[in-house]
Amino acid sequence: MSKVALIPILFLGFPPLLAAQKPPAPSVAPAAPATPAAPASDAVVTEVMPEMTVTATRLAAESKDVPFVAREITRDQISERQPRTLPEALRETPGVSVQKTSNGQGSPHIRGFTGFRTLTLIDGVRFNNSTFREGPNQYINTIDLLSIDRIELIPGQGSVLYGSDAIGGTLGLLTRSSGFREEEAGQAFLNGLGSYRYSTAEDSNVGHAELNTGTGGAWGLHVDGTYGEFGDVKAAGLGRQPKTGYDQWAYNVRLDARLSADWALTAVHQQLRQDDVWRTHATVFGVPWRGTTIGNDLQRSFDQDRTLSYIKLDGQNLEGILNSATLTLSYQTADETLTRVRSNGVRQLSGVELGTWGADLQLGSKTPFGTLTYGVDYYRDSVDSSQLSYKASGGFDGRAIQGPVGDDSTYDLLGVYLQDEIEAGDRLHFYVGGRYTHARAEVGQYEDPITKQKASLTESWDDFSASGRVVLDLDSQDRYALFGGVSQGFRAPNLSDVSRLDIARSGELEIAGVGLDPEKFLNFEIGAKATTEHFSGNVSLFHTRIDDLIVRQPTGRKVDDLVEVSKANGGEGYVQGIEIAGRYEFDDHWSVFATGSYTEGEVDQFPGSNDRVTREPLSRVVPFLGTVGVRWQTADRRIWSELVCTAASEADRLNSGERADTQRFPADGTPGWTLLTLRGGWQVNDHLSLTASLDNLLDEEYRAHGSGSNEPGFGATMGVTVKF
Repeated sequence: MSKVALIPILFLGFPPLLAAQKPPAPSVAPAAPATPAAPASDAVVTEVMPEMTVTATRLAAESKDVPFVAREITRDQISERQPRTLPEALRETPGVSVQKTSNGQGSPHIRGFTGFRTLTLIDGVRFNNSTFREGPNQYINTIDLLSIDRIELIPGQGSVLYGSDAIGGTLGLLTRSSGFREEEAGQAFLNGLGSYRYSTAEDSNVGHAELNTGTGGAWGLHVDGTYGEFGDVKAAGLGRQPKTGYDQWAYNVRLDARLSADWALTAVHQQLRQDDVWRTHATVFGVPWRGTTIGNDLQRSFDQDRTLSYIKLDGQNLEGILNSATLTLSYQTADETLTRVRSNGVRQLSGVELGTWGADLQLGSKTPFGTLTYGVDYYRDSVDSSQLSYKASGGFDGRAIQGPVGDDSTYDLLGVYLQDEIEAGDRLHFYVGGRYTHARAEVGQYEDPITKQKASLTESWDDFSASGRVVLDLDSQDRYALFGGVSQGFRAPNLSDVSRLDIARSGELEIAGVGLDPEKFLNFEIGAKATTEHFSGNVSLFHTRIDDLIVRQPTGRKVDDLVEVSKANGGEGYVQGIEIAGRYEFDDHWSVFATGSYTEGEVDQFPGSNDRVTREPLSRVVPFLGTVGVRWQTADRRIWSELVCTAASEADRLNSGERADTQRFPADGTPGWTLLTLRGGWQVNDHLSLTASLDNLLDEEYRAHGSGSNEPGFGATMGVTVKF
């Protein structure tokens, strides 16, 4: 065993020895709590607000009170678990499987759906755009995990509040701020931190720095930056997997200002750049596993650059008809370039350049009929897409009609929504709402799948979705509650559906699909929650009916040894399951926790080139997922250690598309796996904290279901954070 691996063993293996050492006294005595000012209209009151979830209902509320199960990952949990990417931060979340086409491309699979059927929001701004492709995609991996302060996942449908794509779940990401409201009122402040993470299993190095400054209670500026170098993954049984490493950098700037007692302003700009992220399984550098195949390309790699800028004006506790008002104006860019070198040396550069304008107006009113949340949101994508070809000798060989999606295209998404929270006594709470959505796609030019000539199209879709939810408090102390509801979901066809010309699953070429209808979903859910002094937990059962799911259908033709497929509405289906999570704290030192989920589903698909549909398993569903663990910590929580076991069952119910995708799926399905992780941490003083973990202690040989490469074998991860 290497000397590097011995460090976390010594650190994690003897927590009682560390506990016996008296924690060092803080170098600076903590300031006494500020006395609140008199209740004048312009008084500055600095107070620490309790942690709230805002994704569930668009309003700040404790997660135990919302009509859903709200899965939350805090900044402290991110620091303790030391995940490498944002998708990997979700791996221990109940019911979530993280598929990775490659080490730099991760996509969470939630309640039977992934990719563009999960909606991601950054500070409430819609991240999904109309170029997102079918199935697992890489886009969520272009969000810097270390710029995130809190992750909120609402499994199930959120179409009424957030519109198209919110089917498997709504993932709310809240960015880090300066924390100026928690600083002493009227006093200037300056603080920050630097952190470093190293992992042996992929020889990765990640550095992160933050700086916060401003005046307590008045304004604050937060700046952070991250740089990561990720080496090739060393998998159990396979060794080093070539071309699985990549580099990335990111930064985030956020300014918050208190304009008055009721109004605040937030301005954010962030950017992330990834270089040379290979889709390794499609190249000669792929490593076969349990009978899987590899591609014959000499290179297939992505460069990606993403930015988000927004300004938000937020008013709370207003007097008059409006109780709250929030206006957000945003602009996003996404540049994606795919470099493909075929086995004969021919080189292709295909890319997408996208700009998205967004506006979201949210209003709130307290009325005799309940608390109303209502508003309008609008997003417009402008897309340029191209493909250039070069001969093996290096000479230019021409420009195609389009790139991965139609060129010179726009996509408009407009929504109007209303939700009413009705209190029927002290213990019964109703949530009813509806949304009208209008989507419109204009494709300036794309390759007609029949004539192979230049064509254009304009299509639009309209939808009205409604939902009804209820929460019943079982006791006066809000410790136990039942919840349930019915929600309609909706996904409009996007530019990728109607104009794609690109490699899809292994061995497939996807062409444009026209005349598509929107996807419709109807979700039923019941569950229970409990929050007591020592126990917190929840259970939920769900059943989602699927109608007109858009799936790939073979056309019966082949292009350059690739099977040609096009989008079509498949038909009906369902997905259903159960999710359980619980935690019990015995005392200030010991606690145990566990999660578990079962999911299964089927949907009508087209296994052949005719129009005959066949009921087949829903793609990439892992039936059983679970986590159990035990945690020990000192009373002051400065030293902690936990042993965690995560497991997934065998996923052997493959549909026809998965059976044909031999680069990602073994013929008999993906074997189940069990992982053991031992991790711990020590807050040495107010300025220094250490974390370490031993990952995959059993050196399990495995890959997440539907992935193109295997996960790391046994290794150690170490982190250090220095604050000032």
